[in-house]
Amino acid sequence: MNPPVALSVAGTDSGGAAGLAADLATFAALGVHGACVVTAVTAQDTTAVRAIHAVPSAVVVEQVGAVLGDLPVAAVKTGMLGSAATVRLVAEHLAGRPLVVDPVLVATSGAVLGDEQVVRAYVEHMLPVATVVTPNLDEARALAGREGHPAELAAVLADRGPAVVVTGGGVADVCTDWLALPGAPAVPLRHDAVHTRNDHGTGCTYSAALAAHLAHGHDLPTACEQAAAYTTRQLHRSSTWTLGRGRGPIAHLAPAGGSA
Repeated sequence: MNPPVALSVAGTDSGGAAGLAADLATFAALGVHGACVVTAVTAQDTTAVRAIHAVPSAVVVEQVGAVLGDLPVAAVKTGMLGSAATVRLVAEHLAGRPLVVDPVLVATSGAVLGDEQVVRAYVEHMLPVATVVTPNLDEARALAGREGHPAELAAVLADRGPAVVVTGGGVADVCTDWLALPGAPAVPLRHDAVHTRNDHGTGCTYSAALAAHLAHGHDLPTACEQAAAYTTRQLHRSSTWTLGRGRGPIAHLAPAGGSA
């Protein structure tokens, strides 16, 4: 029996923590065959993004077409898209499919990966066709163009068409994500917080896990719950590592001899 197929449209991370490395490892750990479209090649480590080489938008679209024309893609996840033109074209070619959008605008190291034109392209072209968008609080503020409580920002963005999960809010030992559906107030999704500096790639891992669970046919609330549980487990797994000089990578290891 064939596994479900998920497609990641994202950039590379030479340190192996985020981007396509995180997405494909997460897909594999959760029993999904991963296909990929490269939007940018980055030179980065746990401390900084040192260089970005954007793939031309036309080549990105050719990659998308190659995958969609050959494989039965059950869900798509987008990460770093890099330019407004790429955001617009990717949205156009992926409309109508189960689509998880991780609006990667700022790297863990603080490097800006999306300017005002990219933000505007997300709002005008990507949000209306997305199934669910998974910004962190800073990204939610940028997309909404305002300050506000995560629940309020989630509801504002959901009014543009997609479901929205604003991720990462933590108090003490509890982390609260906020899920909003179009036309409805946001509801809290609570899970254990993991206090660690080894969190580079967390947003990519969560959104990839969400796409994987949608590819398996789970409904959105279940997929959100399972994605958070998986990400929490992986943060626990890497919490004592000493990899890198900055914010270390979230674990992409599966238990030996078993599933993640």
